[in-house]
Amino acid sequence: MSDHTEVADPGFDENSAYATPAAYAVSPEEYATIAQAIEDEIGKVIVGQKPLVRTVILALLCEGHVLLEGVPGLGKTQLLKTLSDVVDLDFSRVQFTPDLMPADIVGTQVLEEDETGRRVFEYKEGPVFASLVLADEVNRATPKTQSALLEAMQERSVTVAGATRPLPRPFLVMATQNPLEMEGTYPLPEAQLDRFLLKALVEFPPAEELHEIVNRTTAGVSVPVNKVTDGPTLSAMIALTQQVPTPADVVRHAVDLVVATHPDQESAPAPIRRYVRFGASPRAAQAIVLAAKATALRAGRPNVSAGDVRAVAPAALRHRLVLGYEAPADDVTADDLVHAILDRIGEPSVGMRGAP
Repeated sequence: MSDHTEVADPGFDENSAYATPAAYAVSPEEYATIAQAIEDEIGKVIVGQKPLVRTVILALLCEGHVLLEGVPGLGKTQLLKTLSDVVDLDFSRVQFTPDLMPADIVGTQVLEEDETGRRVFEYKEGPVFASLVLADEVNRATPKTQSALLEAMQERSVTVAGATRPLPRPFLVMATQNPLEMEGTYPLPEAQLDRFLLKALVEFPPAEELHEIVNRTTAGVSVPVNKVTDGPTLSAMIALTQQVPTPADVVRHAVDLVVATHPDQESAPAPIRRYVRFGASPRAAQAIVLAAKATALRAGRPNVSAGDVRAVAPAALRHRLVLGYEAPADDVTADDLVHAILDRIGEPSVGMRGAP
């Protein structure tokens, strides 16, 4: 265990943590074993894409949401369906289109006749009432429909006809968007992007992996996967993620990285000052610390290091930077800017802040 001073994490409300019965409590060793088993089972179906798979599992262990950006046909839907089988959670898929309405997501009141012949309004749940929800091509729906996910993602509940209804727990939204075909799309507003704990870039597979994908998908044979955990155990793992102690200097390092995303700060590197209009929000620091906790536990360690913070920084920051028009003109990406920050803010020594 680290001998650093331990502090409460920013933005974490201990009252919101899972109540974990002793029967479902897990140790750090069991946590790492189960997480690896989940990845191994998914690997039976999903060829390659290990960074993507690990990012999605990381988000689930934090009970956060993940945004996937990549061209169609790379197995994003299959990934979440396979994950639902492995962890024994309900799965639903919503195909976002311009004519999709909020009620198509959260549900609506339907007029029905009861056994006495009296007409009453009954609430019919929408597809958001599942533990794993795939929002496919989320940027194809109108802002009004996109906003239907905001309350679900932040509060894990939906309000319909004046009644607030809780969603099942654990709850994970995995949204996808196509970076190439932008005609007829509605870019996600910054407020909604900020609700995603992490963003993963889905890369086109190399030739060897594409060869294996073709062999698997054209043989007419489905690969069975084993259930390695369930909802209560996964809830216990999420609770353990929240309870991991974090040294004060590690939290400061996460905060330093987020502060350096703002072009008006002294610690911001030159590329940030040139290409970024607005930096990351306080949720970014919370996301980094929480994802770093899961990363440490995933590696079998019961405490968080600055290396864990730096490992998750790109996924936690890339969608939270608002870039100016100069960035695409100069072929500069959000990842390029995050790496500039990591180069500028060095990993702290024991008990010291990162160098500005």
